[in-house]
Amino acid sequence: MSTRYTEDHEWVRMEGDVAVIGISTYAAEQLGDVVYVELPAVGAKFAKGADMAVVESAKTASDVYAPIAGEIVAVNDALSAKPETVNEGPEAVGWFVKLKPTNAGDVNALMDEGAYADYVKGL
Repeated sequence: MSTRYTEDHEWVRMEGDVAVIGISTYAAEQLGDVVYVELPAVGAKFAKGADMAVVESAKTASDVYAPIAGEIVAVNDALSAKPETVNEGPEAVGWFVKLKPTNAGDVNALMDEGAYADYVKGL
C-alpha cells in the first residue's frame, strides 16, 4: 500500500496488518534539527487524533497525533539515542511507531501522496 498522510503531517504506511507511522518530510523540514523525540509505550492505545508522541527541535516542540486509532506494538527506540534520524529519513528510518489499527480501513480515508503534495503547496 502507498503512504497516506494527515493534515497534521503524519504519514501512515501499512505493512501487513500493522501501520507504520511517522512525520512527513515537510514536517521534518519545518521543524529543523530534531533534538528529542518522546514516544509512547508499547501497549498504549490511542484514538484517532489523540496526542501520541512529541518531537522537539532547536526551534519548537510539536505533538504528533495518531492518524488512526489502535494499539502501539513497536516503537523506534533508535530515536531516543539519535533523534536526528528523523531528519535523515523522516519517511523511512525515522518512523516513530508501529500500530495495530482498530480499523485498518481508516487508512484509506487519509490523503494519498498526490493530495498531500497539493495540500502542502497551499500552505
